[in-house]
Amino acid sequence: MNIKFKKLNKTIVKCKKCPRLTNFIKKISSEKRKQNINEKYWGKPVTGFGDTNAKLMIIGLAPAAHGGTRTGRAFTGDKSGNFLFQSLHSVKISNQNFSEKINDGLKLNSTYITNILKCVPPGDKPMNDELSTCSNYFIKELDNLKDLKVIVALGKVAFDNCLKIYKKRFKIKNKFQFKHGKKYLLPDNRSLIACYHPSPRNVNTRVVTSTMINQLFRKAKKIAKL
Repeated sequence: MNIKFKKLNKTIVKCKKCPRLTNFIKKISSEKRKQNINEKYWGKPVTGFGDTNAKLMIIGLAPAAHGGTRTGRAFTGDKSGNFLFQSLHSVKISNQNFSEKINDGLKLNSTYITNILKCVPPGDKPMNDELSTCSNYFIKELDNLKDLKVIVALGKVAFDNCLKIYKKRFKIKNKFQFKHGKKYLLPDNRSLIACYHPSPRNVNTRVVTSTMINQLFRKAKKIAKL
């Protein structure tokens, strides 16, 4: 990992700028979930991970309460992550089809995975001031990824908040509609692709299927020239 990311990640892990989120993480980590009762929870903000020379970035909204907040890695140890990595493995973005814990041997092909918000919010509903405070970390991730070509946003909230940051930085006024598989060119010549979130609800109701998400990631790879 390069020095810029090491420094950034150190700052993220120590961050306590949002008291509501800090307190909620403490609550989750001490009360725990029944099936994880004997595990030690990470219990801190969750950084991005992957290739720091990535051409592709995958973003979610926030770490899961008993996924990333427990394991210390985004999309790791929860059902959304399981579905996502089965797809990433089948399109040769990851070297394995699971993401269970930090030292499970997972490697990503020119890809970086992160969340807009680095802490889990109560009810998965962040407040605007929390998103605004945390957006500075996401902006630094964008700036540090010098070779980045494509951003895949998992879910409408991640998509909207990524755009909000871009609109603020570049004063763009175009209307961007969230539609699965739709690609938009951003002012810095990066492409933003909307993707349904691989949540258990979306998967179980077949809002998103393996075929749909695999096709989308093949398209993202092609645009990013992976």
